Amino acid sequence: MTKEQILRQQMSSLCASLFQRGFSVGTAGNVSARIGDRILMTPTNATLGDIEPDRIATLDADGRHIAGDPPTKEAFLHRAFYRSRPDCGAVVHLHSTWATALSCRDDIDPDDCVPPLTPYVVMRVGTVKRIPYVRPGDPKAGQLIEDLGGRYAAVLLANHGPVVNGRDLFSAVCAAEELEETAKVLAGLRGGPIRLLSHDDVADLKRMFADM
Repeated sequence: MTKEQILRQQMSSLCASLFQRGFSVGTAGNVSARIGDRILMTPTNATLGDIEPDRIATLDADGRHIAGDPPTKEAFLHRAFYRSRPDCGAVVHLHSTWATALSCRDDIDPDDCVPPLTPYVVMRVGTVKRIPYVRPGDPKAGQLIEDLGGRYAAVLLANHGPVVNGRDLFSAVCAAEELEETAKVLAGLRGGPIRLLSHDDVADLKRMFADM
């Protein structure tokens, strides 16, 4: 198989895994991966539980749909990361329960809305920014991500859900899962005293695992 065929199969399998484990319901969520100067993207109105590899959309470097089924209507979220982060190899957008719940809370720091509870959220996700609410399907959300200048590998769309990028598809999916699990842990700790990793702990993790 070609590299593209392998990537299409991997996208289909990982999307199905996310769906089967409840990270996505109905037709919510979309996934993309870069290959060369093109982007493979899940189709619009498709459930992640049943993505056929041959029907995955292909976009050119300018975001034009050139093959496969029409891409997700939220393609602008993905393109914003590809344009602002040159090392971005894949993007995962979910409506996963706990991260979406976190995006709705009014008592979080929008510039750092996921505290360093575990080494893994620091290593795999990093600092998470919440961007202001815009209507689903409004390209303004993509512009808000681009305006961050590539400083964040993950964002929460207010009252909507997470968008996470990674250097490749597997890394992006793992980061999205880590963000969801950390949001769940944070909800479980609500109301009690929390021990966070120190600034020195976080700096050490960033130094040791910069390539993750």
